Amino acid sequence: MNQEIERAKVLIIGSGPAGYTAAIYAARAGMSPILYTGGQPGGQLTITNDVENYPGYPDGVMGPEMMEDFRKQAERFGTSVRYGMVTSVDFNAHPHTVIVDDQITIHADTVIISTGASAKWLGIESETRLNGKGVSACAVCDGFFFKGQDVAIVGAGDTACEEATYLSNICSKVYMIVRRDVMRASQIMQNRVINNPKIEILWNTETEEILGDEEVRGVRVINNKTGEKREIAISGFFVAIGHQPNTEIFKDFIHMDSSGYIKTIPGTTKTNVEGVFACGDAQDHVYRQAVTAAGTGCMAALDAERYLASQENH
Repeated sequence: MNQEIERAKVLIIGSGPAGYTAAIYAARAGMSPILYTGGQPGGQLTITNDVENYPGYPDGVMGPEMMEDFRKQAERFGTSVRYGMVTSVDFNAHPHTVIVDDQITIHADTVIISTGASAKWLGIESETRLNGKGVSACAVCDGFFFKGQDVAIVGAGDTACEEATYLSNICSKVYMIVRRDVMRASQIMQNRVINNPKIEILWNTETEEILGDEEVRGVRVINNKTGEKREIAISGFFVAIGHQPNTEIFKDFIHMDSSGYIKTIPGTTKTNVEGVFACGDAQDHVYRQAVTAAGTGCMAALDAERYLASQENH
């Protein structure tokens, strides 16, 4: 089989706000970046309807439309945006070797990883069907749309507690669905939700089905100790059971934390491998916002540019 081999100054893996911002900066610096979109072109924002918290869109914007704007801007300056999945990498030698769709080999002087993270879901049919119609995995992104309404959130970790507290400032009531009779969250976060009069914790409870045809109107839960079922009227359903960074293919070369988030040198996007940079949600498990991802995408392009300049001076 004839393998195509190509050379790139800057190869960007992933196409969310981080990847496209890196592409815009790299392209304007004359580095002719190649960007591979991955399996979900546009990233998590493509499953987000209204984005109202990204600066510059005073009336809000649909997630997919916003990513289309990012793509056009990257292409305008000469980014080669391509559809394809990076299937393996070899960062042992320089230039770095990246294989796309098991058939295209790219030798890259620098690699920018912006593969993002995927929200973990409960895996029930109604959750998929109503995703974006009242079902969300980001309370900070979508909580505002449920101002003064009743909502539910699933999860028992720090993020779930944080998001429940955030929702309680906007919504009239928050039902917190917790599978066991204890939480994983730190004590301070637990106390915050337990003592919040607007949050009702449903212990030993699992979600059986999210109710509604065109939009969420309720949830049916089951107590896994007693078997008792209950229907609760809500208009928003938030899933906060964690995220999975899409970093598996880099694990033999790149230092990561125990959850798979890429470790970068603080204050930079540099990884432990020279010439490989990481930005966006693949390395950020704290903020996970479009605007912070875009910021680190800019940093990664600038770090890559400086790295290339330093190599030329040797």
